[in-house]
Amino acid sequence: MQSQAHQEAEHFLNNETQFHLGMLPTEQANPKTRDLDKAFAISTAEGVKKLLSVDLDIYPMARQIFGSTEYARMVSEGIKAVTEGKKIIFSGCGATGRLSILLESFWRCFFREMHDNHPGIYNKVKSVENSVFSIMTGGDYALIRAVEYFEDYQEFGRQQARELDIAAGDILVAITEGGETSSVLGTVAEAADRGAEVFLMFNNPADILCKYIERSRKAIEDPRVTVLDLYCGPMAIAGSTRMQATTSEQLVAGAALESILGGYCRTVLTADELKTLNIGETDYAEAYSTMLNELLSEKNTGLMGQYIDLEKNTYKDHGLVTYFGNAFMLDIFTDTTERSPTFMLPPFRKYDDTVAPPSWAFVKNPLMPTVEAWDRVLGRQPRCLEWNSELYRKMGAPDALVAQPPLLDKTQIIKFNIGNEEDNSRLSRTPNVAVNVIGRKEVSSPEYKAYKIAIEKAAVKFQKRVVFVIGSCDEAADYNISFTTVNTVLNLMDRLAVKLVLNTVSTGTMVMMGRVLGNWMSWVDVTNKKLKDRAIRLISDICEISYKEACYSLHESLEELKTYSATDKEKPSPVQFTISRIKMAGKTSV
Repeated sequence: MQSQAHQEAEHFLNNETQFHLGMLPTEQANPKTRDLDKAFAISTAEGVKKLLSVDLDIYPMARQIFGSTEYARMVSEGIKAVTEGKKIIFSGCGATGRLSILLESFWRCFFREMHDNHPGIYNKVKSVENSVFSIMTGGDYALIRAVEYFEDYQEFGRQQARELDIAAGDILVAITEGGETSSVLGTVAEAADRGAEVFLMFNNPADILCKYIERSRKAIEDPRVTVLDLYCGPMAIAGSTRMQATTSEQLVAGAALESILGGYCRTVLTADELKTLNIGETDYAEAYSTMLNELLSEKNTGLMGQYIDLEKNTYKDHGLVTYFGNAFMLDIFTDTTERSPTFMLPPFRKYDDTVAPPSWAFVKNPLMPTVEAWDRVLGRQPRCLEWNSELYRKMGAPDALVAQPPLLDKTQIIKFNIGNEEDNSRLSRTPNVAVNVIGRKEVSSPEYKAYKIAIEKAAVKFQKRVVFVIGSCDEAADYNISFTTVNTVLNLMDRLAVKLVLNTVSTGTMVMMGRVLGNWMSWVDVTNKKLKDRAIRLISDICEISYKEACYSLHESLEELKTYSATDKEKPSPVQFTISRIKMAGKTSV
């Protein structure tokens, strides 16, 4: 066993150096949150403040980006593309893949709501309704279950770009927090080769990426690619790029999408119609800063701290939380599903799976059945991968994928019952809690009355029921995170507020559960090369051993865990397993 483990460790040390990413700021520990676990142990509210304070670092970067020629070009080319009947495609992997899907949903759901509420305006602009698309590495299935090993292959990204038939005149906005994700860079290369206008957005200094990572340098220095460097420092949780990196990307990409929509609408709508749709001039950096500073108020951080205590106590007693939502369901979904790969929690379970443990948290829409709920939340039907062995072989995939292609098609995604069907698995443990998450604007929406009736019916069987409102409104709530914000065409600031609050709640809960040491994610799985490197660096830092020693120790653990049978138990973290082994054995040199 040890010989095989050492061979694999040697291979990673000597032949996978392009995935050794410790030099990147997004992979490093942020000094502002170095003692984050201790801060939460002293006071949950103070821990929340420390966690959210890192998001303040986004503001100066945003001011610079919004004033840049690169950003202005992205908006102007986007307006040109939709006007000429071309496509805008957002591309990402993991957290940025979910963001890409979210951005497409913003656009599509806006047109659906306009069709229902303002049919006269809709008829004037409906020609651009089908203009925005998304590529998530692994397809829409990866929105629920991470297929992170896909990110190591550029050809997989190229294939997904081909399947969307990217062509000259289209726009690709590729989003990769680190700036080095192979599958996303594959979409960049394919789109550029096909004559599309390509924009690349990332969160590390471009000069560092170009110096150390060849695939990044090739994309950044490609004259066909316009680069937007959103660097704003390390993450609040080391390596957790779902947080500040994705927040900054949602702010910039979302503002660009709103500006593109507004720019087009100004050519076909009257002043009154523009006002009806909340299309106006917005200082996005200032709007973000105002909203974030209000979230940081004593009242709001205290309420978030109280809610974190509720989730922590539920999970410590082996209970379950089920979120219910409608207008912001995809935003809630994004945060909830990201908890699994980030903190190695049980992933969402399919309805026909009676073996795997239920996910600690889940998301449901009480208004409609699952198939309709999927179409509703995405603004379209699921776009999944149906790749066979022959295609994997053609793309140069590993033998394991060729021999047994993963099931990632639409028949699999609809097995996750996110609709109003009864799901007794959510009641299978006690305590069980129903959390109704509401955004401020949906309270005044035409279907809110029906939603209230549906949620009351759906939540009645749960032991505990709470209402969590994000935004200032008159709705009665157990937790009301209140703030004022600018009304914009795609509701961007409310969406960002939902993201910030839920990221803070889920991360704070995991800190309180002991799954963060200092400000490092200590419960990490190793499902791709980047995560393997991150795990090695975490073991090295915590156990105070060399990177090489940590690499050997991790591979020994991975070999040992191959024989682990999960059945109805949760899979152990290879990192925690390795740290425990090292502590039990005492420090030894390889």
